[in-house]
Amino acid sequence: MTTYRMVMAGLLALGLMMAGCAVNPATGKKELALFQVSTGQEIVIGEKAFPQAVQQLGGEYPDEELNAYVDRVGQRLGRLSQRPDLPYRFRVVNDSTPNAFALPGGFIAITRGLLVHLENEAQLASVLGHEVGHVAARHSVQGLQRGALFDLALGVLSNVTADTSYGALAQQAGQMTAGLLEMSYSREQEREADLLGIDYMVRSGYDPQGAVQVQEFFYRTLEGGAEPMWLAGLFRSHPFSRERMEDNEAYIRANYPQSAGLNFGAQAFQLAIAPLTKVQPGYQLYDEARRLESEGDLSAAISTYLRAADRAPEESLILTALGLAYLKAGDVGSARLHLSKAVRLDGDYYQSRMGYGYALLELERTGEAVPQLEKSMELLPTLQGAYLLATGYEKTGRTGEARQLYQAVVEADSQGRLGQAAAARLDTLGAL
Repeated sequence: MTTYRMVMAGLLALGLMMAGCAVNPATGKKELALFQVSTGQEIVIGEKAFPQAVQQLGGEYPDEELNAYVDRVGQRLGRLSQRPDLPYRFRVVNDSTPNAFALPGGFIAITRGLLVHLENEAQLASVLGHEVGHVAARHSVQGLQRGALFDLALGVLSNVTADTSYGALAQQAGQMTAGLLEMSYSREQEREADLLGIDYMVRSGYDPQGAVQVQEFFYRTLEGGAEPMWLAGLFRSHPFSRERMEDNEAYIRANYPQSAGLNFGAQAFQLAIAPLTKVQPGYQLYDEARRLESEGDLSAAISTYLRAADRAPEESLILTALGLAYLKAGDVGSARLHLSKAVRLDGDYYQSRMGYGYALLELERTGEAVPQLEKSMELLPTLQGAYLLATGYEKTGRTGEARQLYQAVVEADSQGRLGQAAAARLDTLGAL
């Protein structure tokens, strides 16, 4: 047994010995837990997972003022929850799917695709307050404690390696993050988060009717035949029903009958999202182009991406998608042009960096490619990024680093295309 497996086995045994009851901080109820997760460990998990989650969903939306506004609203709610001392962080992620998510430790995000459907600050506070409710009640931690993510969480917490390349720790963290994003809440957890969120709204001075407005919109969307994006996003991870909406309305009537006249904040909200509203037509074309690309119509997709870029020329995500489509079509020159602009506009999205680095490799501009690929791996370690960076290292004479990354790719993907290609490169390097 390797040292890593021995450590994991020991941690697993320790976790099983620690099985018992955990207390829900929001309700005071005792709940069965396979192993205990301290507040400090919960924060570590969130700190590890949140940057990866943001990257997997398109990166942070590159509008500092909008992100600061959303964070201010969220911080107000978090400080009035049952867990005010958590290091809350609220961000807008650049994804068209209407959704919001909360990771352990107070790391919360709302997607661009949901934000553009809201009308006022009270509605935003309703969405963020609901997610704070999930954090306060440790709902995602409960999933870690009882589910298949158990050993992945232990691996990340154990920090058995400081390897920052595509190694075991990076793979575990990535798998854990994906699992947390895919985690669905139970109806009881959703109801609990709803009521907690309403409490936080009122404590913060928001009219709880903002929560009613949001849920009435959700109900109309669901009853009207929700689009695939809604079904793949919010309604998948946060199951919704008319009964849940009516329960919330009853809760407000019973507990906050004098709340009418509290803040809705429509003007402040509309001012904050005005730049996003302006580029929304471009993103609607971007979504259509992505659909065409997924259906295999690459020519039509590129044409539509170009129209999207014309409507929203400073949106880096649209330019990244356009550049990647050109790469797929074999037009490396056009790809480099659009990807370089995407990186200039927003250098903090791994796909932009990786696509630009790949285009530079194809154009034999390896010295320029390596820093782009290194930054991509820093933002989100991926199998493809590791292979491309290893190629860049090999071509620039950094053979030891190339071997290390090729070996990591082989271990992670021994039967896959990239794993076999990396094994072939290792054979060649060994013969030199």
